[in-house]
Amino acid sequence: MPRRRRLPTFLLVALLTTVIAGAGTLIAASRVVDNVPRVAGVAEVLSVSSGSVENYLLIGSDSRALGDPNTGETGDVTGNRSDTIMVLRVDSDTGTASLLSIPRDLYVDRFGHDGKGRINSSYNDGPAALVQTVQGGELRIPIHHYVEIDFSGFKALVDALGGVQVCFWYPTRDFNTGLDIPEGGCYLLDGTQGLAYARSRHYEEYRDGEWHEDPTSDLGRSTRQRAFVNACLQTALAQVKANPFSTGELATAMGSAIRIDDELDPIGAGASLRTAVGDGLLAYSLPVVGKTIDGNAVLLLGDGSETVLAYFRGDGPAPAPSA
Repeated sequence: MPRRRRLPTFLLVALLTTVIAGAGTLIAASRVVDNVPRVAGVAEVLSVSSGSVENYLLIGSDSRALGDPNTGETGDVTGNRSDTIMVLRVDSDTGTASLLSIPRDLYVDRFGHDGKGRINSSYNDGPAALVQTVQGGELRIPIHHYVEIDFSGFKALVDALGGVQVCFWYPTRDFNTGLDIPEGGCYLLDGTQGLAYARSRHYEEYRDGEWHEDPTSDLGRSTRQRAFVNACLQTALAQVKANPFSTGELATAMGSAIRIDDELDPIGAGASLRTAVGDGLLAYSLPVVGKTIDGNAVLLLGDGSETVLAYFRGDGPAPAPSA
């Protein structure tokens, strides 16, 4: 049996319904869901669901209202940034869920453009364009639902939790996001510090008398984001068990952090996701190779990527999860 990894990354919809329904306040959950913003224009381009398998496109977006995640700059900055792109595959027949990370620097055919570019840039044309980019070109993954998580809203969730504990082996910093850990150890990060950690692309550790930057860049950031959101989930569940009356504040914070397509029923989705998430997610990453094209560092699909893509397209069996 493949080893399941508990990586409920960006599953705030599932977290919302799981925490609240588990606390016996489904009416409160319905009220929060009624206020969750919908993303116009996405439902029209989604694939029609058929059979027991549905794919959710999960986007971790950053409006840069709290500062650009790469430069830390604030002010009159336009445009959105899809910092994290993932596909969640849920099979209601088997009760399993699988999560695929798509690197933001993946070089693909972009919907509405001649030629290729980083998949992250498709989000600047709007969520519908990003959905169509994932459904076409090299990836060809059908998308049935769209869920977007705003990091600015995510800050409110971390603060509502009273902070999230993250452990560091060494002194750690990122001048661009403001991350500053003076020495190794476990720290309770508040919303601002949590964002600095989750956004960190130039992540440095002080080892053997000098600073070393994480050479994996966005891939390393994706790993840290998965770990951070997993810690948020565990903190939320533990808090609700200890104090069920804290559920209302958590639900409000969660609801403010997401946007979804017009067709998605979060309560129904949460019900179907609870079993799969409880059993753990099979985590996948696309094999990629780095290349410089027109002076830009990008990632190309590597050997073994077609096997992973076939599974998420519904054309092949489940491969071994990524390490």
